[in-house]
Amino acid sequence: MIADFLQYDFIRNAAFVGLMIGFLAPLLGVFIVVRRQALIADALSHITLAGIAASLLISKQIGAFKMLNPVYLGMAFSVTGSVLIERLRKEYKHYQELAIPIILSVGIGLSVVFISLANGFNTDLFNYLFGSIIAVDTSDVWMVLTILIVVTIAIVMFYKELFLLSFDEDQAQVAGIRSRFIQFLFMVMVALVIAASMRIVGILLVSSLITLPVAASIRIAKGFKQTIWIAILFGETAVITGLFTAYYFDLAPGGTIVLLSALILIIVITWKKYRYAFQRSKEA
Repeated sequence: MIADFLQYDFIRNAAFVGLMIGFLAPLLGVFIVVRRQALIADALSHITLAGIAASLLISKQIGAFKMLNPVYLGMAFSVTGSVLIERLRKEYKHYQELAIPIILSVGIGLSVVFISLANGFNTDLFNYLFGSIIAVDTSDVWMVLTILIVVTIAIVMFYKELFLLSFDEDQAQVAGIRSRFIQFLFMVMVALVIAASMRIVGILLVSSLITLPVAASIRIAKGFKQTIWIAILFGETAVITGLFTAYYFDLAPGGTIVLLSALILIIVITWKKYRYAFQRSKEA
């Protein structure tokens, strides 16, 4: 069955991209959840959708732009949105959480306007919204691989700084960490990963792949690094099993991956609950 699954080029491309996204999304998701900024993925995904819709609109109006991959403009919008979130967090020092819903609202508004100007939904936009196996091509593989290398290097180089900023931003600044640069770098990484994930998971579901594996990992991990590795394991399991299931049962890959991530979370919570009850009964 696995050989049959991998016999087509587009399936192999989707599998490669899925493996990389299954690694990247939970990796950054751990830092996002610890920062209590889980909704930031939703905000940036909607800004990315605005970029995709704008790109499809431009390609419709100007023939020369038809060969342009909409992902690139989506990335540009996503990075811009991440920068604006950081700027707004500085403006609202005592209400920093306002930055996320502001950008989320702007992203939704822009998306609706661009989609209406483009005369509604089309097949391409639908694939970006919910993910599509057949939409992944070789250029997507190289793009995600580049992002994977850059993000991994950045995480390794600035792990200590990201760790301190995630748990105590004020203490990190006192310790002399370049918080503004690290925050900016982190937000750009999140924006790139979200934009890269939409081919497989879809823009509207990408935040689930960032948060659900982390939510499951937190329940059983005994330390920060262990949380990262377990979250990556859960993310990879959901992505690969989801792609395999979506292919053979003709399902939407994004929705299948998210449902499997939710199933993993339910299993972990249930196992943790009954394990705790068993230990209590054993002690009694």
